[in-house]
Amino acid sequence: MKWTNGIKGFMSYMRLERALSKNSIEAYKRDVLRFHAFMTVTWPDVALDEVRQQHLVAFIHHIHSAGLNASSQSRMISGIRSLFKYLILEGAIKEDPSELLELPRLGKRLPITLDVEEIEAIINAVDLSQTQGHRNKAIIEVLYGCGLRVSELTDLKISNLSLEQGVIRVVGKGDKERLVPIGKVTVRHLKTFISDVRSKHKIIKGYEDHVFLNQQGKSLSRVMVFNIIKDHCAKAGIKKNVSPHTLRHSFATHLVEGGADLRAIQEMLGHESITTTEIYTHLDRSYLQETIRSYHPLEKKR
Repeated sequence: MKWTNGIKGFMSYMRLERALSKNSIEAYKRDVLRFHAFMTVTWPDVALDEVRQQHLVAFIHHIHSAGLNASSQSRMISGIRSLFKYLILEGAIKEDPSELLELPRLGKRLPITLDVEEIEAIINAVDLSQTQGHRNKAIIEVLYGCGLRVSELTDLKISNLSLEQGVIRVVGKGDKERLVPIGKVTVRHLKTFISDVRSKHKIIKGYEDHVFLNQQGKSLSRVMVFNIIKDHCAKAGIKKNVSPHTLRHSFATHLVEGGADLRAIQEMLGHESITTTEIYTHLDRSYLQETIRSYHPLEKKR
């Protein structure tokens, strides 16, 4: 099988059958193409259906020597595994050469979070006299107030806002929809932005329903949202390595600290597994201490 045909079919499968987001598909494509490039240089005569375990092991040694961290290596190996699982499903190969590959051990790192005072400092650092001030303030409020992923924010539509009911409809990973409650403070800033600022903005055809727009009247890019957050963190004097995802982590952590139910947080974040949500309990010592006091048999006797 030709590499180009196999990779093209794999991308179609990931898009149509797996219903992954555009960003996830692009990540898979980059990883598979990197493996293809390695094979083209090292074993140019080996077709895709002729790849064996020794070729994959050599590639893993190659990316390790190139200095890729364990997380990047793990993601790349997962992508290659998915490619060969697809080829098995298509009947292009009979045995999966990636089946026995081991993922590198990943150290469990807790996400960076901000405390409430730091969040307020970032919001207060927004200069509302600037052209995009109200937009930027609404962006920060929505990211932190609703715990959205950056792609969910850039794709947010006006038609999915039910501000009077206090909820927004979010399209998450795999095009899965969920309803997320939105607080009164965030609703107020969002309404002000939409009615007083966005309504006077030039909007390019096709982007009329997008909530957040750039100066050209098109939807914001992920990179621009990152830059907005970084810029306002610097103005607030915050030295932590903050990204839009940090606001999502902070949203979840502060809910746990406030005593919110983990299942409810799971729903709001759009996590498939409660295990993913449970990491936020590790960020709150008081939560863990209260769990021990409430449920451990020795503590109950005292």
